[in-house]
Amino acid sequence: MDSQIEIQLSKTKIIFLIIGALMFVTIGLWFMINPPETSRSGRQSFFYNPTFLFFIGLLSVLFFGICFAFGLKKLFDKKPGIVLNEKGIFDNSSGQSIGLIPWVDIEEVAVVSINSNKFIVIRVNNPQDYLDRAKNRFTRKSMAINYKWYGSPIAISAHSLKIRHKDLYELLVNNIKEYRINKN
Repeated sequence: MDSQIEIQLSKTKIIFLIIGALMFVTIGLWFMINPPETSRSGRQSFFYNPTFLFFIGLLSVLFFGICFAFGLKKLFDKKPGIVLNEKGIFDNSSGQSIGLIPWVDIEEVAVVSINSNKFIVIRVNNPQDYLDRAKNRFTRKSMAINYKWYGSPIAISAHSLKIRHKDLYELLVNNIKEYRINKN
């Protein structure tokens, strides 16, 4: 593979992700500050317990607040989301991005669906090395969860990229095949 392929971040998709995160932060704040007290039937239930709703609101504010911050960071990021070249895959597509994934490290590329959202899992022969490269605690923890549940700390989504999921998957698979043929 002699050329370099760059897939840019989609600013439009990122803006929608930021708006969605902001909506969930707002709902979380509402649950924390002024939660609904009874259900439509007028009966009190566990799900309308103010303490439970405060906790759900707090989790929403924390998680989607982090998503909002990462979205803002990516909105102003000038670097491509994904770069494919003779060295490997350079991932800059999300807050969990790990940088260069050399072709020699890649064992398999697989698709995982989580609530109808598809992710491309890149299984590597040295997952602990990638966990050790994580820049912060939040990234390391989310990568460790990916590793436990999907067999790899590396998961890439097309949600923030100017490419469809199916096309990204095919591009990765074809480039891995091409790399392996050229190296043998």
